[in-house]
Amino acid sequence: MTVVEPRLTLERRLLRERTVLIACDEVGRGALAGPVAVGAVAIDAPTARRRVPSGLRDSKLVPEPRRADVATRASGWVNAHAVGWATAAEIDESGIMRALGLAAVRAIGALRDAGVAVDEAIVLLDGNYDYIAPVAGGLDVRVQIKADRDCASASAASVIAKVARDAQMVRLHERHPAYEWVHNKGYASPVHRAAIRAHGLSPYHRASWAIADAPTLF
Repeated sequence: MTVVEPRLTLERRLLRERTVLIACDEVGRGALAGPVAVGAVAIDAPTARRRVPSGLRDSKLVPEPRRADVATRASGWVNAHAVGWATAAEIDESGIMRALGLAAVRAIGALRDAGVAVDEAIVLLDGNYDYIAPVAGGLDVRVQIKADRDCASASAASVIAKVARDAQMVRLHERHPAYEWVHNKGYASPVHRAAIRAHGLSPYHRASWAIADAPTLF
C-alpha cells in the first residue's frame, strides 16, 4: 500500500487569506467508551514554509510505538497546540456531532488562551461536515475530506489528539481494568464486549449507543 505523505499545499494557499490557520481533527468518535477528543494546532505562513516533521502522518497510519515521538515532534513544529474533550455523558446528552463541536471549541479556546489570534484564523477541519459552527458561530471553518491524511497541519492535530486520548484511556483502565482499555482504548473488541456482558456498563461508556450491536474492530 502506498502511504501518502502529508504536505502543506492547502495550508499555504489558505494562509494567503489569513495570518493564522488552525487545523482540527477528532479521535475517538467510534469508541464505545471514553471521551471524544479534538486536536487543534495553529500555524502561520513561516511555519508552513518549514519542513514537515519526519514520520508525520494521520494518526491511524503511525504505528503505536512511534506515535508519542511523532506527536512530540509535531508539537514542536506548530506554533501552538491543544486538545479539547467531550465526555461520554456529554455524548449521551447531546449526540456525537454536538460533542465533537464542544470538544473542538474547547481546543480552539485553549489556543486563544495561549495567545493565538483565533478571530483572525481560518479553521481547517478534517471531514465533510462542519460540526463547529452549530456550537460556536463566527469562525471561518473550511472542511476538507482526508485533511488528516493530506494536510500536514491536520496530521499534526490528529496524532497529538490520538496520543492524548490513548493516555487518557490507559488511566481509565486503572479504574476499570476488566474492559482492557489499555489495549482497545475504548473501541469494540471481543474482550471489551465480554466485559460489558459480565459487568455491565461503566460510567465512562456511551450508554445511549447500541453497544451490543457495535461491530468488533479488534
